[in-house]
Amino acid sequence: MMKTIDWVAMILVIVGGLNWGLVGALNYNLVESLLGTWPIVVKTVYVLVGLGALYSVYHLFMNK
Repeated sequence: MMKTIDWVAMILVIVGGLNWGLVGALNYNLVESLLGTWPIVVKTVYVLVGLGALYSVYHLFMNK
């Protein structure tokens, strides 16, 4: 059963992956489009996505 932190990390990784997919395919940054007027919030979202990815990698290797 997944804990809340697992769900949050998964959602953050999905958001980051979709954003990078849009940047690569369409040169469209959704995060900056939605939050561009608040640069500190944009940076915070990027940091949270990175932390979610690190947690997911940690979780992947610790469950083996």
